[in-house]
Amino acid sequence: MAIFASGSGSNAKKIIDYFTSVPDIDVDVVVCNKKGAGVIGIAGENNIPVVMIDRTSFQDTSNLVAELEKRNINLIVMAGFLWQLPESFVNAFKGNILNIHPALLPKYGGKGMYGKFVHEAVLENKEKESGITIHLADEFYDRGEIIFQASCEVDPNENMESLAKKIQLLEHQHYPKIIEGFIRKQNHS
Repeated sequence: MAIFASGSGSNAKKIIDYFTSVPDIDVDVVVCNKKGAGVIGIAGENNIPVVMIDRTSFQDTSNLVAELEKRNINLIVMAGFLWQLPESFVNAFKGNILNIHPALLPKYGGKGMYGKFVHEAVLENKEKESGITIHLADEFYDRGEIIFQASCEVDPNENMESLAKKIQLLEHQHYPKIIEGFIRKQNHS
């Protein structure tokens, strides 16, 4: 699998740690679009190569697709990767791109809805619950088929930081297991 990440890499780290004890499934490469992102250091600590991309190389996906195919990548795992996927990239990995979103889709999805912006909107609308959605990714933000959701209560005195911590716990608890289950299911179909 390839992990696509742009930030600190907390989800990527949990995924990498999880799969170190799963002998038949590997994280083969990390793809990153942000110099200095924490995920680069995490990949380095785990001897996982990093492929850096910029907007131009990502929009003309042929080189990136060729690079991933050369590495026999058959699953893309998005872990805090914020760029919209080009249709040509989606077509190359159709049905094999997983994303995690910090809300219960279809609520609070779409362009600009990530991280603190999602949590702020959930709190502003006085939602009683929030959670995570793991879904197939396509060329539209947060519209792909939902694979899994987990929820948590939003307390009346919740703030953005406390809600973000609850959501991150759900992400770390579920994403690696759902990825493994998805891979096992794909291998048996």
